[in-house]
Amino acid sequence: MSEITWDDFQKVELRVGTIIEASDFPAARKPAYILQVDFGDELGVKKSSAQITALYSKEDLIGKQVIAVVNFPPKQIGPIQSECLVTGFYNSEGQVVLAVPDQNLQNGARLA
Repeated sequence: MSEITWDDFQKVELRVGTIIEASDFPAARKPAYILQVDFGDELGVKKSSAQITALYSKEDLIGKQVIAVVNFPPKQIGPIQSECLVTGFYNSEGQVVLAVPDQNLQNGARLA
């Protein structure tokens, strides 16, 4: 693992957002959803592709707050432009478990 500086870390914008829409992404190479995540008035709604179908249903995702990187440039993933990276951790079976705050926060709140 390579070290980064504090200045490097401060460049990463990790923000809380609420999933307001989750839809199937049949064009994805691996099973995925297309998420619409609301980051509040400053950042608005951003789209993301997320390979989280193993542990989450679309219905369970609506209203869930997630932690995402919001300052990557948009990335073309098949027919969509992903505008943020929803974060998570791999469990022992290789499935993604979402990184979420343990209390409800204002959309757009930045990691302290």
